[in-house]
Amino acid sequence: MRRGIGMDDLHPEWGPFGVPLFDAPEAQALSRVGVIDIGSNSVRLVVFDGAARSPAYYFNEKILCGLGAGFSETGRLNPEGRVRALKALRRFAALTRGMGVAPLLTVATAAVRDAEDGDAFREEVLAETGLDIHVIDGDEEARLAAQGVLLGWPGAEGLVCDIGGSSMELAELKGGGKVGLRHTSDLGPLKLMGIGGGKKAVRAHIKDRVGRLAQAFPNRPERLFLVGGSWRAIARIDMERRGYPLKVLHEYRMTPKAILETIKLIERSDIAELRARTGTSNERMRLVPIAAEVLKVLVRQLRPKEVAVSSYGIREGLLYEQMSDALRHRDPLIEAARHAEASSARMPGFGRQLYRFVEPLFPGARLPKKRLIRAACLLHDVSWRAHPDYRAEVCFDNATRANLGGMTHAERVYLGLALLHRYKSNRAGTGFDSNLLQLLPEPLVLEAEILGRAMRFGAMFTVANPTDHGALTWRPKRKELFLRLKTDEGRALFGEVAEARFKALATAMGAEAKVLGAPG
Repeated sequence: MRRGIGMDDLHPEWGPFGVPLFDAPEAQALSRVGVIDIGSNSVRLVVFDGAARSPAYYFNEKILCGLGAGFSETGRLNPEGRVRALKALRRFAALTRGMGVAPLLTVATAAVRDAEDGDAFREEVLAETGLDIHVIDGDEEARLAAQGVLLGWPGAEGLVCDIGGSSMELAELKGGGKVGLRHTSDLGPLKLMGIGGGKKAVRAHIKDRVGRLAQAFPNRPERLFLVGGSWRAIARIDMERRGYPLKVLHEYRMTPKAILETIKLIERSDIAELRARTGTSNERMRLVPIAAEVLKVLVRQLRPKEVAVSSYGIREGLLYEQMSDALRHRDPLIEAARHAEASSARMPGFGRQLYRFVEPLFPGARLPKKRLIRAACLLHDVSWRAHPDYRAEVCFDNATRANLGGMTHAERVYLGLALLHRYKSNRAGTGFDSNLLQLLPEPLVLEAEILGRAMRFGAMFTVANPTDHGALTWRPKRKELFLRLKTDEGRALFGEVAEARFKALATAMGAEAKVLGAPG
C-alpha cells in the first residue's frame, strides 16, 4: 500500500504535498482555491473564494458515496461507492475547470489509505479525470482538522475530535495556534459496522479504543471540539430536543450532560422520525446511532467541561496551512467584516470612521465587546441593496446565519440586533424571532439596540469623517448625551432627520440629548 503523506513530507514554506496553494504576495488577495476531500463516507468539493483570514464558500457540494462501507469484511473499497465516487470526481473536475479554479488539491483519508485497491482507485481517477489524489496519514489528518478549528478559533485550547466514516482522530490544541499530541483510531462508524459479534462486541471495542485514547490524553480538556458530519448530525438532534432557536451548527455549545440526554433520545427514538425532524439525509442518519455510542463513551472518559461543534475541518486546515503567523493570528470576524465592507458597502472605509465616532458611548467596553462594535460598524452598510422594507431583516439574518467564524451564538444575536436597529427603530414587522433573545441577557439586548441607533445616527449625520464634524460624549451618572458640533459643515449636516435620530439614540439610553454648537 502507498504510504500516506506525513509530517516529514512537509516543505517548511510550501506546506503539504509540495504545492504552494498561495504564492506571496497574493496570499491575502482574493483567489479561488479548490479542495476535493475523498473520505470514507463522502466525497466533497469546496471552492473557497478569498484566501484571506476568513474565506467564503464559493461552491460546496458533497456526495455520500460510502467508499468505506463493508471495509472490515473485505479490506477493499465499496464497489458501489467506488462507482459513485468516480462519477462525482468526473463532475468535480469538470466544474473546477469551468470555474477556472487554480490551485485544486485532491486529498483522500482512511478509506483510500487502508484499502487494498486504494492505489488502483487513485490510478483510475488520475486516468479518467486528471485529478492526482494525495493520501494523508492519520497523524496528518488529525493535524489538519485541528488547524481547521484554529481557522475559526484563533488561539483555541482543548481537544479536537474529528470523526470520519472509517477513522476518528484526536488532536491537542495547546493555545497560541499550536497543535500538540495527535492520535488516530478505527472508531469511524462505517468500520465499526463491520465488527462481528453484535452490539456487545461493538461496545466493547469502542470502550477499549476510547480507553486507550483517554490514556494518551490524560489531562481533562476545557473544551472538546467536534469535527465531522456524524457529530453535526447529533448536534442537530440536540438542537431539536432543546428547542434551540438558532439553527447554526458552527460554535454550537453543549454540556456533557446535554449530550448524554440527547444520546438517550437517539437510543429510544425511531431513526426515520429523527431524520425527518432534523432534515438529515438517510445516508448520514444511519451512522448516527453507532456514532452516538462512540460519543457517549468519549464524553464519559475524557470528561470535557464543554463541547463545541466546529464546521471547519480538514479542508479549512489546508487553507490555514498556507497562512503566515501574522495572518493566522488575525481576527476572522474582523477580516470577514472588512472584506464585506470593501466589496459591498456604498462607502468602503466609512465603517472604521463610524467606529471612532460611536466608541465614546461604550467607555467600559473590553476587547471582546470592542471587536463586536467594530464588526457592526464595518457591516453597517453592506446590505444597502436590499429592499428598504426588508433591509433590517436582511441585516439581522446575515449576521446571525452567515458562515462566519470567531463568534459565539450570543455574539451573533448581539451583532444581528445592532444591525437590525441600524435600519429600524424597533423590531416590529421585521420577522424577528423573539425566541432568539433567550441567548442574550437583557442588558446586552438593550446595548445592541443602542449600538444600532448610534450607527443609524452616525450614518445619517455624514457620509465621511464624522469625527471631523462632531463628537459624542456620554455622561452615564448624569444621564446626559452630548453632541458637540465642531465645524460649520457639521452644523449644516445636523438637519432635521439627523436631529431626530440623535434624540432617538438619547431616548434609548435613557438620557437627555444636548447639542453644543448647534446652528442658530
